Amino acid sequence: MERLIFIAIVCCVASTIALPYQQAATKNSYSFPFVSRAEWGANPASSTINLARPVPLVVIHHTAIPGECRTRSACINSMRSMQVAHQSGNGWSDIGYNFAVGGDGAVYEGRGWTTVGAHAVSFNNRSIGIALIGNFVTRIPPANQMQVLKRLIAEGVRLGHISPSYGLIGHRQVSATECPGTAFFNELRKWDRFQATL
Repeated sequence: MERLIFIAIVCCVASTIALPYQQAATKNSYSFPFVSRAEWGANPASSTINLARPVPLVVIHHTAIPGECRTRSACINSMRSMQVAHQSGNGWSDIGYNFAVGGDGAVYEGRGWTTVGAHAVSFNNRSIGIALIGNFVTRIPPANQMQVLKRLIAEGVRLGHISPSYGLIGHRQVSATECPGTAFFNELRKWDRFQATL
């Protein structure tokens, strides 16, 4: 009996020790800088809904406000301010986007791969919403920011969260909005997988 208790304790301790390593290995498997919710200091979501995957659509946004951020600390501040605005101002359960990409070339985890976002009415439950932090009405995002966006989408496909036959759309195609900015939207229209009609 004592031997069984000892084995159970060892197993529990081993699994507790292994967990942070497994989380780090998953996070570090990305080919780009990735900032988790914990790392940017996200508040807990008040509720979540599981997202059925793989999703057929990727909806692209710009944040407009806050504007562009070029450093880790500035982008973290942008994520925190967006979450406060979305939770307190909009009454949402969490920040609206699944992910955001900063001008520092890092991906910031919003609701993540497995949770329905609040970024495109009527399309949230069948899409991943990704925002580029900044205002891209009159100019396109920096090249590194767009490149990381493409790599994030490719990772979503590789991990089985985004359908290999996904369509890429701008927010303005499903809502009365300027998002993701005219300059950026015109650039998006040239990308592979851009879906002109829904």
